Amino acid sequence: MTQTSISSPAALAEKLAATGYLADEGLATTCYLALSMERPLLLEGEPGTGKTSLAEALAQVFGLPLIRLQCYEGIDASQALYDWDFTAQILHLRSVEAGGGAGISVDELEHSLYDKRFLLARPILKALQQSPAVLLIDEIDRADDEFEAFLLEVLSTYQVSIPEFGTVRAEIAPIVVLTSNRTRDLHDALKRRCLYHWIDHPGLAREVEIVRTRLPEVPPLLAEQVVRVVQQIRATDDVLKPPGVAETLDWARALHQLGRPELDLASAAASIGALCKYREDTERVSAALSRMLG
Repeated sequence: MTQTSISSPAALAEKLAATGYLADEGLATTCYLALSMERPLLLEGEPGTGKTSLAEALAQVFGLPLIRLQCYEGIDASQALYDWDFTAQILHLRSVEAGGGAGISVDELEHSLYDKRFLLARPILKALQQSPAVLLIDEIDRADDEFEAFLLEVLSTYQVSIPEFGTVRAEIAPIVVLTSNRTRDLHDALKRRCLYHWIDHPGLAREVEIVRTRLPEVPPLLAEQVVRVVQQIRATDDVLKPPGVAETLDWARALHQLGRPELDLASAAASIGALCKYREDTERVSAALSRMLG
């Protein structure tokens, strides 16, 4: 299947749903347009709202490899693009010297040191070489301005120039998904290159549907109770990290593993580590559970 074989946003939503990813109309439409226009898709939203999962689902829909670049503070172009295998190059040089190097000019020797076999492709170069592929650039907001500028250049042409090697160009533009938790604002130039969508936490009915789709073994009553509690927790302002859909799924799975057909205070308190990741939130949510389920 190719991107052009998807005829509409509704058809894309149906294909995504078959992988277990339920996209609403707005997200399905933006994603469809990004695919049709061969533009990167920039997803922003709170952690746990399904940004990374969408890239994984797209790779499944189109049967493509998922190549992930995890951004972090201080990441630079070489860590995202390529490096040279210096150890292998040195071994190659020594083998040539051991053989006497007869008939090999300095230029030929230098050229052989920068052969493709010594090139270590990092995620971006790998995506260009292997395309069609899905390139996930995760948490771009953790990187700095200089890396954003480099990324903008690559996404504008889908090619990179390696001085010792030459130009690598994607024959087919990869599907590019960038995610951001909005810990800082991204530059307008990068945003203009992309199609943008903000992913909110789902409403009650959609989140219940997500749990039922991803975890069909969880009893329907338990799934609905878990989602209702999570929705109430998100509605408060006193938690450091509101639980995302990923935490909802973890909590429902944990309760099912404990053999609970429905939610009760004891099992909710015992499994709270699947829902909360901060001590302060654990204490606050435990108190809230006592009020809701006590």
